[in-house]
Amino acid sequence: MTVKSLTLAIASSLTVLLGGCASEQIKEPSAPAMGSASSATAGAPQSAQPPSAGLAPRSLGANPLHDSGNLLAKRSLYYDFDQYDFKSEYRPIVEAHAAFLRSHASATLRIEGNADERGSREYNLALGQRRADSVKRALQLMGIADQRIETTSWGEEKPTPAGHDESAWAQHRRSDITYTQE
Repeated sequence: MTVKSLTLAIASSLTVLLGGCASEQIKEPSAPAMGSASSATAGAPQSAQPPSAGLAPRSLGANPLHDSGNLLAKRSLYYDFDQYDFKSEYRPIVEAHAAFLRSHASATLRIEGNADERGSREYNLALGQRRADSVKRALQLMGIADQRIETTSWGEEKPTPAGHDESAWAQHRRSDITYTQE
């Protein structure tokens, strides 16, 4: 075999090998839904509908936490009235954040629980904490160490958006995920 034909054979092999790698898709294993038994989205904010985007960044070098087409850019999980188990439709978002944390050992996050204005201040602080803790438990079940997750409750103190009707309250009933170290 000549050097030219050997080089051609190696180049062809590499092309086939690299072409096969580029078309392979990585899928996260699915798990049973965790969260509220209700899958109804009545009262959920329009922007809270589950996203259809996957984990893959849109371009090489892009930070997936800031890519609006990536599940990791979704940072809020919403709840039904007086509930602290996040809706099952938000499980893919939690799974995406768990996968990111598993692949980025130095990343840590804070989960901030929120409630609407109905109920006493003390009740809303406790409900917000239970909401944040439910997300933390889900992440722990997905293999994330306790030390990497901080939880806090704002109760009714951080309403987004301002308002005193069901539409606004539905957006107040949430947990927000914030990365403290990326």
